[in-house]
Amino acid sequence: MIEKNFIFHMPVSKKALSGSVAWRSPSNIALIKYWGKTDPQIPKNASISFTLSNCHSNTRLDFSPKATPSDQYDFQVFLDGKKAPDFEPKIAAFFKRVDTYLPFLKTYSFDIKTENSFPHSSGIASSASGMSALSLCLMSLQKLIDPSISEEDFFKKASFLARLGSGSAARSLTGPLVVWGEHPDIHGSSDLYGTAFTNLVHANFRDYQDTILLVDKGVKQVSSTIGHKLMLGHPFAKARFEQAQNNLSRMVEILKSGNLEDFIDVVEKEALSLHAMMMTSDPYFVLMKPNTLEIIEKIWAFRRSSGSHICFTLDAGANVHVLYPLKDKDLVEAFIASDLAPFCENNQFIQDQVGMGASQL
Repeated sequence: MIEKNFIFHMPVSKKALSGSVAWRSPSNIALIKYWGKTDPQIPKNASISFTLSNCHSNTRLDFSPKATPSDQYDFQVFLDGKKAPDFEPKIAAFFKRVDTYLPFLKTYSFDIKTENSFPHSSGIASSASGMSALSLCLMSLQKLIDPSISEEDFFKKASFLARLGSGSAARSLTGPLVVWGEHPDIHGSSDLYGTAFTNLVHANFRDYQDTILLVDKGVKQVSSTIGHKLMLGHPFAKARFEQAQNNLSRMVEILKSGNLEDFIDVVEKEALSLHAMMMTSDPYFVLMKPNTLEIIEKIWAFRRSSGSHICFTLDAGANVHVLYPLKDKDLVEAFIASDLAPFCENNQFIQDQVGMGASQL
């Protein structure tokens, strides 16, 4: 499918509607990372992620016809019940990007009301859950205007739209594993939207657990948008993109075979490669904190001593995602509570697991 297939042609006689729609959409954690993209939000390498369950955004879209027609977007954003004007420039930029595909946007006044089940802008991909939830709400409005769209096309276009707001948001609509970016080993993969990973997946990776250690709940010092742009002139960019593509080929085989040792090897290398790119860009920056490194060292030591299959991954932030199979749940969670929680801000962490994607509220 190509971009022009996502353009919505408004029914000529359709009157503007009033009402509200709401969606819950989860965050996701990439196993193979993407870092670097070109306009309009096209990844330089493919990625694959676990869809999460407990870390999600709830977004409600209230809509009504504009009182006075205009060529401007008319909306307000509310976060956790409070007006959030700081988010308006990002939403305005998103609306401008998707206007061709949703030509009714300037017909309506919108109230966008969203809340997260986790701290915003601290490396838990709040933009992924938030933008995917908003895109689903907009697609629900499109479906109210014209109910003929199929369920498959509904979700495909929602992912396409979400990508234009936040690249990783393309991976938050379905689950448990989602691919974004074209890859020769994954049939149907696309740069334009996320696709459910339909290759064979071993039972070892069902019900996988993810405990997110909140090392730093503050706003990141460098946004992901800026970080991605720094890859355009990065001296190691080409090698990194090739590494990610090769690691995804390897991951396809790992998911099929159930080899947990190889899974750990690839996932941890990907996390460290991501941060290595940040530390060697120009300007360079470090998003890990001292406690991030302490946690990594303790995970390595515990894995050696316990024989468990605990491992870590990181997004673009200081927080640590501790991944482990369901069979190790009791052992690992006792270790987290006793040995890792003290390195978290206020001893806080979030227990999560792989989920199946978004749901309408």
